[in-house]
Amino acid sequence: MIIVTGGAGFIGSCLQAALHARGTRTAVVDWLGSEGKWRNLARHAPDELVDPAALDGFLKTVGHVEAVFHLGAISETTARDGDLVWRTNVELPWTLWQWCARRGVPFVYASSAATYGGADRPEEFSDAPDRLQTLAPLNLYGWSKHVFDMRVMAHLARGGAAPPQWVGLKFFNVYGPNEYHKDKMISVVKIKYDEIAAGRAPRLFRSEVPGLADGAQARDFVWVGDTVDVMLWMLDHPAVSGLYNCGTGVERTYLDLAYAVCDAAGAPRDVTFIDMPESLRGQYQSFTRADLGRLRAVGYDRPFTSLEDGIGRYVREYLAPGTPYL
Repeated sequence: MIIVTGGAGFIGSCLQAALHARGTRTAVVDWLGSEGKWRNLARHAPDELVDPAALDGFLKTVGHVEAVFHLGAISETTARDGDLVWRTNVELPWTLWQWCARRGVPFVYASSAATYGGADRPEEFSDAPDRLQTLAPLNLYGWSKHVFDMRVMAHLARGGAAPPQWVGLKFFNVYGPNEYHKDKMISVVKIKYDEIAAGRAPRLFRSEVPGLADGAQARDFVWVGDTVDVMLWMLDHPAVSGLYNCGTGVERTYLDLAYAVCDAAGAPRDVTFIDMPESLRGQYQSFTRADLGRLRAVGYDRPFTSLEDGIGRYVREYLAPGTPYL
């Protein structure tokens, strides 16, 4: 059995779909709620669904576990409840780390590109462990992920017990099916498609960086299927451990993204610029690009989906036909 925390969420449910296709028994640890999140699992139900409040008891009684994928987290970049974020994003994964170390179970967890904070040059997106001390996240969410990465590295430096395999993946801007429950954290791709579908021109934030043109803000946008491929590759290569970036290694502008959505939806390339909301000013990353050097060095050689191909697939196979779930 493989345990997937956050397995009814966006990336987690896509991983669950892939594990189900492999015929792997799984236990998903998540809440389904009452807003249709169950649809993320409708085509690939897990063998067990565990209420997060019952996780401790489940871990005490579960039999053989092949691996734990910890994807559950408070992921809102605008989160304000520091105590809740700490318990969820730091203490919970640490509990799972210790459990995996005791039981000899591989542990793969989600970190985030939000740990890079205001970095705005390619060389500042290195995932090398000796660069961790230089990072300065801009928000509570990014800080909590950074704290956990730092805790892991400090623990290992002291010779602390570790799972037989451990992997932290710094996910960049992921988009694709099954993200619809994410509310304000849904991908820009989906937001732009909805605007076009409603007959409006897609809107982008004006740049707040001097000298940077509106729409030229750039991010590393990664198709969710590529993140699943990386996780499965890690599962199949148990000798690989470490903290790795998980993006495409290519930055693309928001204008590129908007145009790609327009093209996929058969709409004119008509974009409107609006002011950035006050809540995002000063904590908005205007540039991200995953440095994939270390991931490639350990043997991951698969290509990543281009922005145009990923958006085209998302729109044509999921959004436009009205069959949005994987």
